[in-house]
Amino acid sequence: MKILKRILKFIAAFLGLLLLFALIILWIDASNTSYLKIKNTKNAEHNNYLIINANVIPMTQDTVLVDKMVHIENGIIKNIADTINIKDIRIFDAENKYLTPGLIDMHVHVWDKYELGLYLSSGVTGVRNLWGIPMHLRLKKQINNEEILSPVFFTTSPKLTGAAYFGDDNIQVTSVKDAKEKIISYKERGFDFIKTYYGMTQDLFDAIIEQSRISDMDIIAHPTPKVAYNYHFNPQIKTIEHAEDIVQQPLNYKLDSIKLKEVIEMYTASPDTSLSPTLIVYHNIYKMLTDDNILESDLVKMMNPLIKMVDGNAQFERWSSTKARDSSIVSLIKNQHEFHLKIIQKLNKRGVNIVCSTDAGIGITVPGKSIHQELAFYKEAGLSNYEVLKTATVNASKAHKIMNNMGTIEVNKLANLLLLDSNPLIDISALQKPAIVFIKGRKLNRNTLDNFEKKSIDRKNLIASGLRYSEYLLFEK
Repeated sequence: MKILKRILKFIAAFLGLLLLFALIILWIDASNTSYLKIKNTKNAEHNNYLIINANVIPMTQDTVLVDKMVHIENGIIKNIADTINIKDIRIFDAENKYLTPGLIDMHVHVWDKYELGLYLSSGVTGVRNLWGIPMHLRLKKQINNEEILSPVFFTTSPKLTGAAYFGDDNIQVTSVKDAKEKIISYKERGFDFIKTYYGMTQDLFDAIIEQSRISDMDIIAHPTPKVAYNYHFNPQIKTIEHAEDIVQQPLNYKLDSIKLKEVIEMYTASPDTSLSPTLIVYHNIYKMLTDDNILESDLVKMMNPLIKMVDGNAQFERWSSTKARDSSIVSLIKNQHEFHLKIIQKLNKRGVNIVCSTDAGIGITVPGKSIHQELAFYKEAGLSNYEVLKTATVNASKAHKIMNNMGTIEVNKLANLLLLDSNPLIDISALQKPAIVFIKGRKLNRNTLDNFEKKSIDRKNLIASGLRYSEYLLFEK
């Protein structure tokens, strides 16, 4: 008995030391991102002022409102006019630069706070995180309480899959009862949306749709091949993810322009459903196939180290091995990427709501920077600059009711704004380096934004990231 007590004491002490070590690691990681901490939160001056001499691109129409004033109060746009007379207010001179809504990335995977700074540096003032784990609820609380600088942050639930679809990153739904209980729980805990993933059978899918409607939670659907593709066009499903899944499911892995017409008709007949394309995914696969040093590039150095070590390396090895077996994979991937551009061109021509999305945060897709590559692909697909900009502003804000206060420069909208040196309606690349980013009215200058990027390069938070993911595996699975 004494030996057993000693063993239990030793185990308890060991576990206590492990817990202490974990807390220290997480505290260090939090300290290293203290540059994002908001100071003087009780001081209202940070988001009450009058912008003058601004060329406003409202995104309500394809136009520039020349030489306007914009009144910001408590982070909200209160007035836009030629002349606004207000006493005792700070003046910010836009110097005839261009004021646009901040960008919204509708498909990201956030792994640490460094990434929040990366998004802001690239002009992204709103993100939709599409793989919710416990850390995201804490992060969301900090952001909503204005404790840290961040894009406006929304997150889905964990990824829900059918019972037979395994993987440590998925939550298997085992029955209709289980499906409904999970939706109710995710609503109570504070997740914003439900994400469905592979392997979802029709009965489980129906249960999720029904309970999501009752719980007032929009669904974001990664198409599941267990049901027909057109089954995803349900009013409760607000976006369907990934252009490549159009090829892989209804087109049966063929670049079939005739069959594509049927898919275009599905989207056209479903005005409540948006496509979230993530075109950069196949482009990055092509880069992995053609650049043996891609993992050492300057951009990839901004990736979370756990994701780079586990997911980035795994993807690189997978595609390198595939190429070694069959060199034709290079042209196949390139051709499919180009077919995705054709899909976007046709959907846009029919007025389908396309929302900018990147899948940033996994593989080699860098948070923030990738949105400008994604927008460039929409331009390559034939969209006008105004149509391209819509995908990351007004189109995105229309996808969910809780995002309706973003995406345009109008009275009563959030003051999530970019001040640009030149007009993006003429040159879309003007979006890449905003002179100023406004997040809920807070002004971040270029030096601050550049510092966010520098802080992220080769960051040393591998263990901290692993601990947060371990929490998900231990307590969510």
